[in-house]
Amino acid sequence: MYTKPTSKVVKERREYNTWVANETLEDYSLRYAPRSFRKWSEFLVANTALGGTSFLALEAIGGSLLLSYGFANSFWAILLVGGIIFLSGIPIAYYAAKYNIDIDLLTRGAGFGYIGSTITSLIYASFTFIFFALEAAIMAQALQLYFHLPLALGYILCSVIIIPIVFYGITLINQLQLWTQPIWLGLMITPFLFIINKEPDAISNWVNFAGNSPSGAAFHPILFGAAATVSFSLIAQIGEQVDYLRFLPEKQEHNRVQWWLAVILAGPGWIFFGTAKQLGGAFLASLAINHGITATHAKEPIQMYLTGFADVFADPRVVLSVATLFVLVSQIKINVTNAYAGSLAWSNFFSRLTHSHPGRVVWLIFNVSISLMLMEFGVFETLDIVLGLYSNVAIAWIGAVVADLVINKPLGISPSYIEFKRAYLYNFNPVGFGSMVIASIISIVAFVGCLGAYAQAYAPFLAMGIAFVLSPIIAIATKGKYYIARQNVYRSQKIDPRTLISCSICEQKYEPADTAYCPVYDGAICSLCCSLDARCHDGCKTNDDDIGSLTLAIARTVFSKKFSPQLGVRLVRFIGIFLLLLGIAAVVFGLVYYHSILKSPTFPINSSADFLGVLLELYAPLSVLIGMGTWLLVLSEESRELAEAELDRQNLQLQQEIEERQRVEEAMQLLTSELEHRVEDRTKELSEAIGSLKQTQVQLIQTEKMSSLGQLVAGVAHEINNPVNFIYGNLVHVGTYTQDLLNLIGLYRKYYPHPEPEIHQEEEAIDLEFLMEDLPNILSSLKVGAERIQKIVISLRNFSRMDEANLKPVNIHDGIDSTLMILQARLKARPDRPAINVIKEYGDLPEIECYAGQLNQVFMNILSNAIDAIEEKLLDLSPMEVSQSVSTIKIQTEIDRNCYAKITIADNAKGIPPEVQKRLFDPFFTTKPVGKGTGMGLSISFQVVKEIHNGILKCNSEMGKGTEFIIEIPIDQKAVKA
Repeated sequence: MYTKPTSKVVKERREYNTWVANETLEDYSLRYAPRSFRKWSEFLVANTALGGTSFLALEAIGGSLLLSYGFANSFWAILLVGGIIFLSGIPIAYYAAKYNIDIDLLTRGAGFGYIGSTITSLIYASFTFIFFALEAAIMAQALQLYFHLPLALGYILCSVIIIPIVFYGITLINQLQLWTQPIWLGLMITPFLFIINKEPDAISNWVNFAGNSPSGAAFHPILFGAAATVSFSLIAQIGEQVDYLRFLPEKQEHNRVQWWLAVILAGPGWIFFGTAKQLGGAFLASLAINHGITATHAKEPIQMYLTGFADVFADPRVVLSVATLFVLVSQIKINVTNAYAGSLAWSNFFSRLTHSHPGRVVWLIFNVSISLMLMEFGVFETLDIVLGLYSNVAIAWIGAVVADLVINKPLGISPSYIEFKRAYLYNFNPVGFGSMVIASIISIVAFVGCLGAYAQAYAPFLAMGIAFVLSPIIAIATKGKYYIARQNVYRSQKIDPRTLISCSICEQKYEPADTAYCPVYDGAICSLCCSLDARCHDGCKTNDDDIGSLTLAIARTVFSKKFSPQLGVRLVRFIGIFLLLLGIAAVVFGLVYYHSILKSPTFPINSSADFLGVLLELYAPLSVLIGMGTWLLVLSEESRELAEAELDRQNLQLQQEIEERQRVEEAMQLLTSELEHRVEDRTKELSEAIGSLKQTQVQLIQTEKMSSLGQLVAGVAHEINNPVNFIYGNLVHVGTYTQDLLNLIGLYRKYYPHPEPEIHQEEEAIDLEFLMEDLPNILSSLKVGAERIQKIVISLRNFSRMDEANLKPVNIHDGIDSTLMILQARLKARPDRPAINVIKEYGDLPEIECYAGQLNQVFMNILSNAIDAIEEKLLDLSPMEVSQSVSTIKIQTEIDRNCYAKITIADNAKGIPPEVQKRLFDPFFTTKPVGKGTGMGLSISFQVVKEIHNGILKCNSEMGKGTEFIIEIPIDQKAVKA
């Protein structure tokens, strides 16, 4: 269904005037009512809608029907038509409230198409200004009676006072209806209560009232049908009701009952009031005639209620004042609704014809002006004729809409939803539009008497029945092809209905229900901008619905090769427009002749033929003028189309040139961007290479340094180890020999208690007693020292691990203990601080596969940093605080994640600031003074753990509490690599 246009239109931001941009004035007159604007309760919206039922034309219609057709015919006609109007209004009110659209948008999506519903907009607009004129005329009659104001001035006054109220739309109308509703209801009901009480025979007089009916008060089928024709004109009132119901809040579980009550009572339910008021008007008309009012004035509502209030108040001045007040309140309440609905209808009508929208307020004034002209022409005097003719077209429209909603949609012939946007609709849909046209033509032909008396009387029933039946027939015949011109992208994507989409033309944001995708502008477009656009020529749709293509096809078929295609198109257009205008002129002349001559009781019958001849003589030259005007119109339209085609061609060339330049510019930008990316990539590679080179260089230096240091440590340990072993090994013998000598001295003393004086002197000189006591102690101390030296040598050998340079299983605890042994001097107490306590909580670890020497260096770096941090913390304390402080380094080992050894080294120093933690493992980064650190210790440790041992080294630190380094390395390196 969708063909992508060959060219796009350059976007130009659309600016709306203040009246259109201000939705408080505009009331979303051409579009869906969004959630943000529907802020009123169900009660307030329903009350506003029901306020429109106050119009006294209902009483006037009821009185006119009673006087013309008698009680039985008027009574049953009002009841039957009321039932039909109620039933037909239910689906219309439901769909309008569900999709929050007015009657015009509903008609578009219910089988009429985008342009097809223009006719119904005109019908609906005519309904509003006809009834506005009727209601204002009734109000002017009341002003004339009370203030003796001439009718001509009264018409102007009654029209002008409505404009300021309707100017602010539903916002002000809500308040008006809310405050005047009790007054109106009270004044309307009171007269009937008093009449029934004071004049009980009034009802029987009404029931037996014959009026001008040839059948008297009895029922007559033809007169009944004629009465129903006039009452049927009220069927379009449902349009005014849904103009308010579209502002109902969304139906949800909590407001389901209130929502349905508002839809039924304020939608089709208006006819309950309407039927009661028509019957009440008929009743009051009979009462007025019984009170001596002439038949001409008895059907005027002011006279009806003057008669009614006469039974309420004794003072005639009070009666006149109250009756006038009631008429003014009633007519203001209805005419704000008529004017409001008319402004919406004209906005929809002219926006499609002219592709412009000056604002709802402009069409408000336009609608009121038309009504004023009708009043000045005396439309009130020909009420039954005007409404009888109007009802044939209006009911055909409503019948076609209802058939689509209750038959075509449930059967799946038409879409289940209401699509109202121009972007997705065909211009004409034969289902609704065709049904309405055919039904209207047949019913009007019947209405003027061409099909007999019964067909004339029941013309509206024909209109309703034919339209209702034809709609599903045509829908089935066309297979529902003309409902949707192309797929709704936003609907198919099931976008959240609360999402706001920005219009690419006016740059305002709207809900998806009010937005379409426009391939011509290549972006989202709101329904109003879409409706007003005159440059796209519906390029988003197929050519099946294009009137120009259809005209060309007809011209080729009819004229074949007799004329050129261009001349053939001209002739087809000329014939079509000429016949249409001739038909309209013929209908106008025919209606004038029918109602003014044939139906006139004062015009002589023998002169009707002469008058018909005069009309035909006028019609002949008028036809010539119509033909000349039509030909000029066809030529001017062709010139306009040629000019537009030339502009489109030049626009296309300009777009192609712009697109070509854009492509070149994009190619240049792409090339520039590519070059920049290449430079960035090359620079990044060089930076990484330099960084890697520096890192490798540092690693080599550190590796060489550690290798030299390891060799030195290993050499020193080896050289010390030999003499220490010699000394330690001979200490045993020395101890034995010494003990033997001491034992020998003991024997000498035992057997030679009195040695020579010289020997005695020597004993005293060398303090033999002390020597014999202290010598074993000295030998024991020598043994302890030798063992200590052996342990230090073993620690140095374990730390250097020169004999374990390859990957092999080792005891991690030995490496930690060796590191602590080397650092023992720094851990001991000093004069300026107490000892640093080392808490070891070793888990049951198996031997770990690792490079022991490199891993011991990691332990050395972390433990050294912990000691530095503790000493730095103590520098900030007083001597008293230092002596009382407890410095600890806690070392924990455990098995983590089943296959990893986890070593945690924590201190209780000051902690590391967050900004320093981020750079802790960066090469050459240090916080120590110059000469005390290279910034490579933790960087190398990180690489040893992560890259060499496939492990993890991380730091957790909190200021004021200390720092924790966690080392996790696999127990089995081969398994991890595999």
